[in-house]
Amino acid sequence: MLEEISIENLGVIRSARVPLHPGLTVITGETGAGKTMVLTGLGLLMGGKADPSTVRPGATGAVVEGRLRVSGRDAVGQRIDEAGGSVDDDGTVVVLRTVAAEGRSRAHLGGRSVPQGVLAEIADDLVTVHGQADQLRLRTPSHQRAALDAFAGHAHAALLDEYRAAWTERSGLLEEIADLTTRAQERARESELLRFGLAEIERVDPQPGEDADLTALVARLGNAEELRLGAQAAHDAIVSDDALDGGDVPGDASSAVERARRALEAASQLDPSLAGLVERIAGVGYALADIATEVSGYVEDLQADPGGLEQAHTRLAALSALTRNYGETIDDVLAWASDAGLRLLDLDDGGERLRSMTERADELTALLSALGARITASRTASGVRLAHAVTEELAGLAMSGSRLEVDVTPADEPGPWGADVVTLSLVPHPGSPPRPLGKGASGGELSRVMLAIEVALATSGADAGTDAAAPLPTFVFDEVDAGVGGRAAVEVGRRLASLARSAQVIVVTHLAQVAAFADSQLVVTKSHGGDGADPVTVTGVHEVTGEERVRELARMLSGQDESDAARQHALELLESSVVGR
Repeated sequence: MLEEISIENLGVIRSARVPLHPGLTVITGETGAGKTMVLTGLGLLMGGKADPSTVRPGATGAVVEGRLRVSGRDAVGQRIDEAGGSVDDDGTVVVLRTVAAEGRSRAHLGGRSVPQGVLAEIADDLVTVHGQADQLRLRTPSHQRAALDAFAGHAHAALLDEYRAAWTERSGLLEEIADLTTRAQERARESELLRFGLAEIERVDPQPGEDADLTALVARLGNAEELRLGAQAAHDAIVSDDALDGGDVPGDASSAVERARRALEAASQLDPSLAGLVERIAGVGYALADIATEVSGYVEDLQADPGGLEQAHTRLAALSALTRNYGETIDDVLAWASDAGLRLLDLDDGGERLRSMTERADELTALLSALGARITASRTASGVRLAHAVTEELAGLAMSGSRLEVDVTPADEPGPWGADVVTLSLVPHPGSPPRPLGKGASGGELSRVMLAIEVALATSGADAGTDAAAPLPTFVFDEVDAGVGGRAAVEVGRRLASLARSAQVIVVTHLAQVAAFADSQLVVTKSHGGDGADPVTVTGVHEVTGEERVRELARMLSGQDESDAARQHALELLESSVVGR
């Protein structure tokens, strides 16, 4: 339940603390005093949209803070924990909403900043708000269906959940089936192109790195003479019988190294420290000998091979055709072939998948038909109970002779809600034809029908021994008594008091007959600022009891809180409300 709301700089309210109690709480006050701002503040705490225009003129922003008791609501506590907030040890949580004059708003839950939507999620499990807009919504078939579904109970709700899950799955399958069907020609073209490419690659049968190897081979065979001359020159430089400048000393590298080795070896006889250099230069000689041998072998193996060169060119051309179409290198081509093979398997499997999905869609269609029939039967039975319960409540709301009819008829097309159209109709008096709420009911009638439905939701399930859904812990009614008066107003107050026996009920009303049934009464008053810095109208909220409450009820009855007749009438209302409970 809601324990209190504190409001600062919201509309005409500069600062106000609104205590809220269990049972029935009414909010009263003169027209224009700012009663709506209290509900606006509550709406902000419940995740409603922030409107910068509601910030009090001259203020930088508005602040609304509330305390909610959430003990016993495990789902709510879990959602608060998931959002990073914390519930106090006494089972309450603080909700804070700020609205800046320039338009930004922030929300806090249990000491943690949260998105506005989180507050709305919490509110869905805690508070039901009814205002003039909700009465208008009750005229629509979808909201009438929702009212019947809420009355039908938990088993019906579980049936709806199963139906919606099947509907969602089938809708997804039908979209995939339609996509596969409409894209069948496109998939066939893609499959054909993939098969052509794979066949071309398979015919050439490239090997990893083959293009690079062939490029090197073509370069070698195409320049065989130049390579032979260069290798021979290198060999002669290493090992040669030619003498230096026509002398008797050979000029090749091996001979020079050998002369150096012998010179160092002779010197090492005089200085042993040169022995290491002798070993190192001997190693150079061995290395030169090895290189000379390899170069000699290279020269012997390197022969002009016109046939081999032509074959290499031909093979390289075939590989180049692949790299032009499927990748920059042969390795890229092979990778494309691997991916194409997998894609082709997927495309070839499309027909099987289509058959499988079609079979599953058919199964779901049959399941939806069966579930839809059960939902229709449940709605029909619940409609009879709802009509009876609401008709009884209407009799107590000064609409004796009126009755509610609930018609459950087949829809043109099944939807995610089932296969029914639910129509609530009001028979205003015996002998008159039923009038759909969406077409003929007046605002006053709608107010009482809506209240009767809420009372039925809260009480009829238990009375009938059914599993009707339990009501939310808090109900807020804005002008639920619009368009009613006299005896009807008294009965509206009586029904609100009845509803308040199982839930917290907060009502904004202008009727003393309704306010008299309240367990607590809050009065919204306005005053005008002085001629100082803040001449703006100021609204305050305070609880009235005893004689002060009598005066407020007298004002509501006659507009004159000091009228003896009005005060006497107010006292009679208070006494009769106690007896009438």
